[in-house]
Amino acid sequence: MVSMARKLVVEVVEAHDLLPKDGMGTSSPYVVVDFDGQRKKTQTVLRNLNPTWNEALEFNVICPVDDAGEPVEVEVYHDRRVGPSRRNNFLGRVRIDSRKVVKKGEEAVESFPVEKKSFFSWVRGDIYLKVYYVEEPVPEPKPLAPPSETAPKSDEPPPPAEAVNMDAGKTDAPVTVQPTEAAEQAPDTAAPESEKSPPPPPPPGEPPVAAADTEKPEESDALPPLTENGGTGNPAETAEANPAPPPEPSTEVPRPPPEPENESTPKWVPQPRQMAPQARTPEAMERSKYDLVDKMQYLFVRVGRARKLPGNAKPHVRVAAYGRHVSTGTARRSVFFEWNQTFAFVRDASAAAADPSALEISVWDLPPDSDLNEEEEEEHFLGGVRFDVAEVALRDPPDSPLAPQWYRLEGGRVRGGDLMLATWVGTQADDSFPHAWKADAPTSHAGSHSKVYVSPKLWYIRATVIEAQETLTSSIKEHAVYVRAALGFQVLKTRNAVSRNGAPPSWNEDLLFVEAEPFGEDQKLVLSLELRHGKDAIVLGSASIPLTTVERRLDDRKVASRWLDLLPTSEEAQAKKGRRPVHRGRLHVRVCFDGGYHVFDEPQHAESDYRPSARQLWRSPVGVVELGIIGCRGLLPVRTVDGKGTTDAYAVAKYGPKWARTRTAANSFDPAWNEQYTWPVCDPCTVLTVAVFDQSDDRKDATSRPMGKVRIRLSTLETNRIYRGSYSLVLLLPSGVKRMGEIELAVRFSRAGSALDLLHVYGQPMLPAMHHLRPIPAAQREPLRLAAARIVAAHLGRSEPSLQREVALWVLDAAAEPRGYSMRRVRANWYRIVAALSWVADVAGWVEDTRAWRNPTTSLLVHGVLVLLVWFPELAAPTVAVHVAAVGAWRHRRRARGPAPHPCLRASQAEAVEREELDEEFDPVPSARGAEVVRARYDRMRGVAARFQAMLGDVAAQAERVQALVTWRDPRATGMFVALCFLLAVALYVVPARMAAVAAGFYYLRHPMFRDRLPPAAVNFYRRLPSLADRII
Repeated sequence: MVSMARKLVVEVVEAHDLLPKDGMGTSSPYVVVDFDGQRKKTQTVLRNLNPTWNEALEFNVICPVDDAGEPVEVEVYHDRRVGPSRRNNFLGRVRIDSRKVVKKGEEAVESFPVEKKSFFSWVRGDIYLKVYYVEEPVPEPKPLAPPSETAPKSDEPPPPAEAVNMDAGKTDAPVTVQPTEAAEQAPDTAAPESEKSPPPPPPPGEPPVAAADTEKPEESDALPPLTENGGTGNPAETAEANPAPPPEPSTEVPRPPPEPENESTPKWVPQPRQMAPQARTPEAMERSKYDLVDKMQYLFVRVGRARKLPGNAKPHVRVAAYGRHVSTGTARRSVFFEWNQTFAFVRDASAAAADPSALEISVWDLPPDSDLNEEEEEEHFLGGVRFDVAEVALRDPPDSPLAPQWYRLEGGRVRGGDLMLATWVGTQADDSFPHAWKADAPTSHAGSHSKVYVSPKLWYIRATVIEAQETLTSSIKEHAVYVRAALGFQVLKTRNAVSRNGAPPSWNEDLLFVEAEPFGEDQKLVLSLELRHGKDAIVLGSASIPLTTVERRLDDRKVASRWLDLLPTSEEAQAKKGRRPVHRGRLHVRVCFDGGYHVFDEPQHAESDYRPSARQLWRSPVGVVELGIIGCRGLLPVRTVDGKGTTDAYAVAKYGPKWARTRTAANSFDPAWNEQYTWPVCDPCTVLTVAVFDQSDDRKDATSRPMGKVRIRLSTLETNRIYRGSYSLVLLLPSGVKRMGEIELAVRFSRAGSALDLLHVYGQPMLPAMHHLRPIPAAQREPLRLAAARIVAAHLGRSEPSLQREVALWVLDAAAEPRGYSMRRVRANWYRIVAALSWVADVAGWVEDTRAWRNPTTSLLVHGVLVLLVWFPELAAPTVAVHVAAVGAWRHRRRARGPAPHPCLRASQAEAVEREELDEEFDPVPSARGAEVVRARYDRMRGVAARFQAMLGDVAAQAERVQALVTWRDPRATGMFVALCFLLAVALYVVPARMAAVAAGFYYLRHPMFRDRLPPAAVNFYRRLPSLADRII
């Protein structure tokens, strides 16, 4: 097997808006990259604040890149040899977490703002990099040559040390090497020699720029020289690899080292290599402790192999324990008869009451599914073994697996036969539990075991259609054309464009698609130019773009556009086979993968992950959520088998890209799973979804029927606290609400770092930056989400065993067609608004009680507070803040002790909903009901719309009365208002503002004995103002 070597590649693309350092308004920057004790640098770009390098630097990787190891440090310096400066030549640096490095093929140009080295550093600008790793096969080392061929002769001096690196940078002209560059140059000779090239010659009048890659590092800091084949190929290096007898000492006097100049560039000191990876982040802590669920004891039986059986036998093994009978398949014949199957029997109270002590294992020489009677089966009985369950050994998960033993088969027609078995008592934390066959699992389901699935990584594909050229002839210039783009089942069209005055049609329109990794060669984006002629569409030409050739981007920078040649369609090409394809014009497009967006596949109110598609932009996890799926109680029968209701239930949990499926409990209305799963959490303001399904055992129609769904918002959970409780499983059907039972869950959220890191997330944007810089239009969000859900469901359906398509779509709320109008939802949203603004009504009621002097003490205190706030207005804001804080502290003791129930029937207005409203809610668009039903719904809608219309008229009338105060539509009213405003201004000029405010407050809060029961004069004056309602027909 060929071993693979991993290399880290850092492509230094360009930099923008760097700081000038040479005293002339420019800089001559170069980049130094340091990774894991290896340092390399780029060439110097002369006098440019926006330099472009486009250089790739390779580094050897010792530890896995995805470990929390050495970061990639990128530093930018100004070359003082080109432009001397007395100031520091540091231009900025960037530190990249090595865990965010992607493999080749997923890389993209990423912008990094340069950072300071210290508090007093002055830097600016951005640097654009590509960081990825590649894996290359390591060829087998060539056989070593005899020492006599490679070792130097004893009478010749050894080759100079400079020959090792001088060969890699030979030039026609001599290269000047500065001593300071030797101090800065990294001791890394592992790079390919093709990367070591001299810089371009400087312009006339400038000092020469030395090639840093040709400098020789100090021998004490040098790393072992390597090439692709394990050596440099030079005789001197071969001699180092194969040591020969030492040569005679040379009489040549060594040259003294050059004196270093006064250079401010910091000297690099190699650090020791980090050989052992550090501890992983919580993202890798996937093993559960099973401390959230109940421990369930299982009797494990592992059937290994058999010997000394008849040679022509086709045996299988039957295991009977606790009243349950299971059997293996037919044995595989090799040296022994082998099965290697493990069975797990749950040790519950009902099973122990059936048969508390018997464990029988028998071997039969007939197919497992034979339908022979007992007398005929006795002839095929080869022997068996019987155990006492009370004497079976107990094994805890830290213990090693029990060694199987040979047991003699007794009571059958074979004498001397042996069966290798291992029996022990364990829990669901046993290593053999996930792969063992459970006795409570249905026998007809091949995929009834617990499994974990991962959603594919989704990307948005942005296709910008710019223009078309050379496509329209004189006969069709007056017709409208459009571009039709298709990617799989997704089809989008641009608007119609008309060519006028001979100008080519242009659109400049973006079309967004969704696709999942990996991208194959057969996946293509097909663009066709079509002409609308009446109701028909004429295809003028089409072109395709393979997705493997599409560029990826992480921000909103523009990618390179391309011109596509429009060719005839496949049908026309088949008709004109043998002829040269006719050129139908060109199409100007710009296509890219937008990795800066998060692809929604769940509803926004139930989103479980906000990370973008590009892994380079992912945040580190801030915590871990652990979910224990304990079981269900009181499930209703879903199917009828042999005249008896039954349910084969299993649960599916989803958070982020990870899906967890429990095993299927056969024919049980109170299934107990007691399985625990773990997810890393990058944003606490997300939702965990758990759904329960019934798995049908009909081979012709093997479907899963939903039984209910539960959602838990992680932000409502306290840190390191276990929440255990039961949640109702409710289905909303056209016939009404149906309670399917209850599910018992245990959930715990634990933070990974400090509390400040977790609180810092609340100040960060919830969505990636691209959603704010270039938002997706609202009309496209839901179609894109549904397309993403279909892609995820299709991907999970191709797993083995598969997670059925209808299961994934129902968890993602994409199973049914988009619903239309729902009167129930209108009422629910209205009551939500009323409940959210109830504090306004409470404040208004409290003010009215204060004015009415129902509590004289409170009214007197309010008068005092009013005087205090008027004389000291700077206390107003602190008073409001203290009041809000006091209300929050008072309500802390009445906070919810557990997650809010989901779904809430009362908040959903689903407890007493009418059946006609549910029928309207589930009716698709367009309606599938009869004309009379649709007419009745329309009349009811007209009644609701009439009330809404009256409300809008009242609001418009009030706004017009305010406007009529100064429009002189009523001259007397406007004159009175203007005169009153003038008198009020004069009074406020004379009377101090504080006195006026106190007087107005006291007048408003006066005792009821000084008020009239009729409306005041100001209200009467306002109500008499005219509105424009009389002008409406």
